[in-house]
Amino acid sequence: MPKPLILASGSLGRRELMKLHGYTFEVRPSNVPEPTEARLGNCEHYVAELAWLKSQAIAPTVDDGIIIAADTVGWHYGQVVGKPDDADHARRIIRALAGTTHDLWTGVCLWVRPGDWQFCWQELSRVSMKDLTDAEIETYIATRKWEGCSGAYAIEFPHDPIMTVVQGSTSNVIGLPMESLGRALTFLEGLR
Repeated sequence: MPKPLILASGSLGRRELMKLHGYTFEVRPSNVPEPTEARLGNCEHYVAELAWLKSQAIAPTVDDGIIIAADTVGWHYGQVVGKPDDADHARRIIRALAGTTHDLWTGVCLWVRPGDWQFCWQELSRVSMKDLTDAEIETYIATRKWEGCSGAYAIEFPHDPIMTVVQGSTSNVIGLPMESLGRALTFLEGLR
């Protein structure tokens, strides 16, 4: 990529995905606050808006480059399943998700500087969590893998012991759909 890439995220999962796919990039977390409810009751709109806001927060600091911002949330029975506040909140989220399949949406926004051209999309994955006993939930909570993760879980690659991606991509569940990101970056490069 001739233009520098700027990842507007502090997410370790997103950083690892970018490295794994061979991208060179700078990290500049946007620190945009994330609401706990989807405005307009629509998860696709929620993640799209947050990804755009994250890009917008970083854009004034970039003279030349492509800002990559994303937001990922679970969506279960019409409610956002965001990041847990603490272990008790994580426990409640895991209990609600155990034995069910939920949607996981990621919104991505690429903001090209200069020019302020924006390319945004949303991607859906469906994730099933196995039914868990109280003891299994407590064991999971003790791992602290839920910290900072939407849905109170961080899917393990390539095989997770409690989560199965039944539709979509694992990279989307981690927080950045690398397949569509690669196509979008190739498209942008073709416009130069």
